[in-house]
Amino acid sequence: MRLCRSLHVVLTGTILLGHTLYADSVNVDPKLLMALKQAAREITDSSNQMDEVIWLATMSRRLKRRVSDPFYRIALLKTVHSEAVRAGLDPELVLALIEIESQFDRFAVSRSGARGLMQVMPFWMKEIGHPQDNLFHPRTNLRYGCTILRYYLDMTGGDVKRALAEYNGSTEKIVYATKVMVAFDETWQSPSMRPVSE
Repeated sequence: MRLCRSLHVVLTGTILLGHTLYADSVNVDPKLLMALKQAAREITDSSNQMDEVIWLATMSRRLKRRVSDPFYRIALLKTVHSEAVRAGLDPELVLALIEIESQFDRFAVSRSGARGLMQVMPFWMKEIGHPQDNLFHPRTNLRYGCTILRYYLDMTGGDVKRALAEYNGSTEKIVYATKVMVAFDETWQSPSMRPVSE
């Protein structure tokens, strides 16, 4: 119960509409705003399923050279897994996106002011009515990063590359989406998910 209360406090946050956009120049999509507000109210309990344990062990080995602290590494992977699953996303795609966005630096700040693991723009705190949120808190950042990526996947009819371009605010370019997909294919995708050669 204590965990649920503390999660409720931190499971609010902001999300990236585009790295180069600022609050005063953004026309906020009402459906996106509603999705973010709903996500801020949800609490996700992590399961202890065997497949999650295997996933954690596999991904922990892959993440070790980027995140040396084993306790933080496992906690981060659990959070990525639970938030990705909550949003109906592939956790490995989320890991690939984080690699490109922040190199797993939860204190990363871009030139345009985007913050944290999934590079969330601070103006969203005001837009969703949570100005006190900490964008450097991994679960807060991931909750809304995953929510917005799901939104863009739905908006693009499941086109992953277009959704990634939207997430990055670069709808006319494929460079960003290609980088994320290369990271996914070469580092994060589970062997069981890889296509089998004919």
